[in-house]
Amino acid sequence: MSGAPYGYRYVRKSDESAAYYEIIEAEANVVRMVYERYTVGAMSIGAITRLLNAQGVPTRKQTTRWERSTTWAMLRNPAYKGTACFGKTRAAKRQRITRPVRLRGGISQRDSAGHERPRAEWIEIPVPPIVDDETFALTQELLERNKVHAPRRTITPSIVQGLVSCSKCGHALSRTSTRSSARMIHYYRCLGSDAWRHLGGPVCDNRPVRQDVLDAVVWSEIVKLLENPNLIQEELDRRLIAARDAAPTKRREDALRRELIRIEKSMDRLMTAFQEDLLSLDELRQRMPALRQREHASRSELQSIVDQVANRAAYLRLAETLAAFLARLREAADTLDIQDRQRLVRLLVKEVLVGDDTILIRHSIPIPGDPEDGKGPTPPPGGGQDGGGASYLLRSGRQHSSTRQRLLTRRE
Repeated sequence: MSGAPYGYRYVRKSDESAAYYEIIEAEANVVRMVYERYTVGAMSIGAITRLLNAQGVPTRKQTTRWERSTTWAMLRNPAYKGTACFGKTRAAKRQRITRPVRLRGGISQRDSAGHERPRAEWIEIPVPPIVDDETFALTQELLERNKVHAPRRTITPSIVQGLVSCSKCGHALSRTSTRSSARMIHYYRCLGSDAWRHLGGPVCDNRPVRQDVLDAVVWSEIVKLLENPNLIQEELDRRLIAARDAAPTKRREDALRRELIRIEKSMDRLMTAFQEDLLSLDELRQRMPALRQREHASRSELQSIVDQVANRAAYLRLAETLAAFLARLREAADTLDIQDRQRLVRLLVKEVLVGDDTILIRHSIPIPGDPEDGKGPTPPPGGGQDGGGASYLLRSGRQHSSTRQRLLTRRE
């Protein structure tokens, strides 16, 4: 390892000890504040960077300003949870000639580029932690989620923003608008239907969908889903059992227990050999510390797995207050603002697929009338084929009756 990241001081090796990281408490408080603002305060990376500059927090070099890339790298660095990594990148031949290189004649002075290695190839080195494992894991989850759901340049948010895709071509649906003589109308438009995005013309003929209508349909289905507490309770019980008996976790736990048994047998054999004068004291002192170290590492990992399963079970047991929560939700369903509805939908909905005549809402809670049960989708009230129910304009220029009748295909 070379230089230490922000929050640490690199102490060189000496005759008495190897090189190590030492925590700088003033900088470590800044690191904890950044993680807290991002996870608990729900602030963006740009907002945290502006806050650091506004408060005059000094950087490592003391003369520069905080940049978004610095804050982003701080949130991704595993050293802050106690595991510094070496060999995270590698040098490789340049994949493409960039514009500055091309303007210089296409010859690069340094024919290499940095590429990130697979996570399994990183060399982990234990260092003093600044944040706990749960905070770091939550940060990584939020970083991945914000790649899709980050607001960025969104001026007016919508309920299913970032969740709508085309069931025909798989492209995401972006929001666009048009102005009528009376008002502005917003639509979700398939990216595959834009001719200017593709060399051979549009690759999909899926027509735009009205934003207000699609948002209302998805929100009404979510409210119906939450009004039945038995479905959610059954799903939480299923997740609790799955979390307790998860295949990777269970296999790792069994492997650690077998490893501990082997280590204990090896230590017993060494002690027996020493007592029978088959092993000298120097050999015992040389071989026993390695086994003790392996035993300590295995026991620590096993305890962390047990604690993780217990914490997950404790979180899922919070469903005991589910009835009160659903009662408050039913009362406030009509008064929630767009941001609160958006957060709730993102918690329960994985994606919304829009086809020619169907809307498929993918979530994790099974509901009655699941197509896989052979019962087929439950038609909405008043949505018969006679057209006597309420209808609305879902798409522009569409006269197909099934489109106007709010036909929803609902699956687990």
